[in-house]
Amino acid sequence: MSARIGTLQGVRRKVVHATLYEAIAVAVVTVAVMLFTDKGLAHAGSLALATSVAAVSWNMVFNALFEAWERRQADRTRTVRRRVAHAIGFEGGLVLLTVPLIAWWLDMSWWAALVADIGLVVFFLFYTFCFNWVFDHVFGLPASAAPSP
Repeated sequence: MSARIGTLQGVRRKVVHATLYEAIAVAVVTVAVMLFTDKGLAHAGSLALATSVAAVSWNMVFNALFEAWERRQADRTRTVRRRVAHAIGFEGGLVLLTVPLIAWWLDMSWWAALVADIGLVVFFLFYTFCFNWVFDHVFGLPASAAPSP
């Protein structure tokens, strides 16, 4: 018996993926900000939600670009190498969006915000890889990763 719930495609897949991914991310970021700063739940949670909006927006753009690239590949297999490249590309772009936000929100230098964000990036690189792997196994691969006819 397969552990797969069903195959999601198109916009529905993107919405389910982003919602699950971000719900977990908001919880992690809120707790991390509370642990490593003197900010309370409301301030930490607000920052987590703001970074989540940035992440969801970037997620939609990045995955559309990634899947467009993937469709043009002769071999569409989602190998470990391809998943690592996906995670690094996503997180690298997200850093460019979130460092200024973190610096402003927590009233810290860009350098301090970058250091804080790097800590989150290390976690999120592994989280992104694992989340996507599990998501694909539970919900099936998107059409862009299906074998060529």
